[in-house]
Amino acid sequence: MLGAGNGGVTAAYHFSKLGHEVCIYDQKEFDTQIKAINKNNGIRALAEASEVKMMIPGFQAVKKATTCIEEAVEFAEILVIIVPSFAQKVIFKKMLPYLTNQHTLVFMPGNYASLVMDTVKKEMGYESLNLTYVDIISIPWACRIFEPAHIGIMGLKEFIYGGVFPRENRKKALANLNSFFPIEVRPLENVIEAGLENINFGGHPLITTINIGLLENFEGKFNYYSDCVSPATARASAKMEEERIQIGKELGLKLRSELEMMNALYNTNAKSVYEFNKTSVAHGKIHSAPNSSKSRYITEDVPYILVPCYEFAKLLSLEVPIIESAIRISSAYNDENYFETGRTLKKMGLKGMSKEEILEYVNQ
Repeated sequence: MLGAGNGGVTAAYHFSKLGHEVCIYDQKEFDTQIKAINKNNGIRALAEASEVKMMIPGFQAVKKATTCIEEAVEFAEILVIIVPSFAQKVIFKKMLPYLTNQHTLVFMPGNYASLVMDTVKKEMGYESLNLTYVDIISIPWACRIFEPAHIGIMGLKEFIYGGVFPRENRKKALANLNSFFPIEVRPLENVIEAGLENINFGGHPLITTINIGLLENFEGKFNYYSDCVSPATARASAKMEEERIQIGKELGLKLRSELEMMNALYNTNAKSVYEFNKTSVAHGKIHSAPNSSKSRYITEDVPYILVPCYEFAKLLSLEVPIIESAIRISSAYNDENYFETGRTLKKMGLKGMSKEEILEYVNQ
């Protein structure tokens, strides 16, 4: 496990609880969780938090917790990376000198990390290094760190989707993941589909952008999913969803609607995304809405989910006014130009390619 945030610490706990040997790593400048895990000799999952019942409670020892990247990379051939998208490249560069052809790198969520990291690998002179990458659409858990080395698991998805690059390694890579994951990892056509199917697309960037005044003024003291979604915001999200689906269609991908995906992942039967957000048990347990435009719902999800969508739309000569508007407004909020700093086709190694060339590349 590389990354000791909410998802990384939860993964280390759950994988270990299932009987697997786990090493969890984070950088020295972010070593709070690593120190706490070593001090406590493991990770505790709470039975209750804020008077809300949690899942899979207990205490679990972890084989190793370290701030040494060489030690972490050499611990296992499967490396699961759960860090913000803007940190993926930083971690990858630290890993590169110690990686071998036997390594599989699993990014949760991927957000096209496979394409970006393979481009970085070539740029840094490691062309002969043959890695396998898996881009997962999300983490399996709805989870939070409540204090160092103490987590709460509010929900667990029924299954999760992943794309593999190179695709010819898909069968072996997913079989390896399914030997230790707590839920099934199901295959997608390619890593572009994995990026387009990130379930945060509709639920995070637009809704946060629309609600930012209240979120900042009231310091995020809401249940994000039930309080920030209304019939009007749901209609706007549905329009943006149509844009995403059309991008997928032009790329030969039959993307699932947000409603279809959420119902499947959480085993619900909501009739609309609005109803899902209002009634989801997993998402309704903790009040933890963003309180700033610097929230990852904007700083990660806009540049690393919306910008790639916009880039593919431009390539395909599609108009995506809602996606573009969300990027422009978010850029203004944070005095950034996410069209430039986000995950572009150039950063994915796809600049100058036609649609056909891109599909041939990712389907190899």
